[in-house]
Amino acid sequence: MKAIINGRIITPDSVVEGKALLFGTKIAGIVDTGAVMDDTSIEKIDAKGNYVAPGLVDVHIHGYLGEDTSDGKKDGVRTMAEGIVKNGVTSWLPTTMTVSIPEIEKALDVCRELREDSLKPDFKGAEILGVNAEGPFINPSKKGAQAEEHIKPGDAAFLKKHQDIIRVFTIAPEMPGNLECIREIRRDTKMQISMGHTAATFEQAMEAIEAGVGHVTHLFNAQSALQHRAPGVVTAGLTSKNVYTELIADTFHVNAGLFQLVADIKGDKLILITDCTRAGGLADGEYSLGGQPIFVKGIECRLADGTIAGSVLKLNAAVRNMMHHTDLPVWKIVRMASLNPATSIGVSETKGSLCPGKDADIIIADDEFNIKATYIRGNIKYEC
Repeated sequence: MKAIINGRIITPDSVVEGKALLFGTKIAGIVDTGAVMDDTSIEKIDAKGNYVAPGLVDVHIHGYLGEDTSDGKKDGVRTMAEGIVKNGVTSWLPTTMTVSIPEIEKALDVCRELREDSLKPDFKGAEILGVNAEGPFINPSKKGAQAEEHIKPGDAAFLKKHQDIIRVFTIAPEMPGNLECIREIRRDTKMQISMGHTAATFEQAMEAIEAGVGHVTHLFNAQSALQHRAPGVVTAGLTSKNVYTELIADTFHVNAGLFQLVADIKGDKLILITDCTRAGGLADGEYSLGGQPIFVKGIECRLADGTIAGSVLKLNAAVRNMMHHTDLPVWKIVRMASLNPATSIGVSETKGSLCPGKDADIIIADDEFNIKATYIRGNIKYEC
C-alpha cells in the first residue's frame, strides 16, 4: 500500500488539503495523514504541496512523437502511449481518421493487441481503452484535413464487427443512409456516436441526437456554425443537455474567449481533447496526416492550402489553458480531462476520479499543471 502526502487532492467536486491519498492497484481512499504516517508498511510519497489528481483520459488523439495510429504500427502506438504519460495521460483512445478501410482495420488489430499489453504492470505507457474512429463516415464539404477519396456512407455492419475495440466513432448525420446507421448502432451496441465533420442543419443535428448521437467531435471545428437564423451543429451540441462536446483548448482551434461560455453551458458534459497529430512533442516542420503533408509552426498545424490539420496540444496544457482563460475552479477543469471523458465512453466505474475502488491512475502536477509523476494502476510510469 502507498500513500501520497502533502498534496492538494483533486476530487470530482473539490480540492482536499491536509489529507493523504491511500492506494494499491486501486484507490483505497482519502484518509487522515496521521493514520498513515506511523504505519511502516505504507510507502509514503511526498507531493510537496503539488496537486494530486486523477490521471487524464484523452479520447481523441491521432499521433505523438512522430507516430500515428492510422499507420497501423504496433511500435508506433506503443511510442505514443509511452510519450503521453509525461503529459499526465493514464488512459486513452488511439484515434484513426479517414483512410482506407484496410488501413483502419489494420490499426484496429494493432490496438486490440496492444490493449491487452497495456494492462500488464511492465507496460511503460498509458492504458489503451479502445479506439476512436474519426471517419470515414463524414461529409466531404467538411472534411478538413481528412482524405476525401476514402469517405464512405455509414456502415453499421463494419462498426458492429469492430464494436469490441471501437469506443466512439464520428459520423455526419445528414449524409445519405447515415441516420439509419446511427439508429442501428444505438439499438445494437454500446458505442458512443459522435457527430462531426458535418454540414448538418440544426434540425438535422437535433434529429440525429434523437436517433442516438451523444457526442460532438471537436466543437466548432469542421461543422455547421452557430448563426442566429441557422443555429447549426454547434447550437445543437451546446443546448442538448445529454450530449458531450469535445473542445480543443489550444487557443488556436477555438478562441480562448469562448472557453468560459462553453464551460458554463456544458458543465460536466464538456470534454477536453488534444486531436494531436504525429507532430506532437516534436519541433516545427513538415509532417504528414492521413497521407497528406502538414506544416507545423508553434501551436498551428495546417495543410499546404492553409486548412487546419489537427494540433500539437498536450492534454495537461489544455487543462492549463482552461485555468488561464476561465474563472473555473481547478477541480472542475480537471474533471473535463478525466471523469467527463471517462463517463462519455462508459469507463467511469474504473477511470476518471480518485474514488475508492477505482484504478489507481494518479498524477502529481504543479500549479501550472506540469506533470511531476504519473501512476497507472498504482505503478509509477513517469517521474520528473
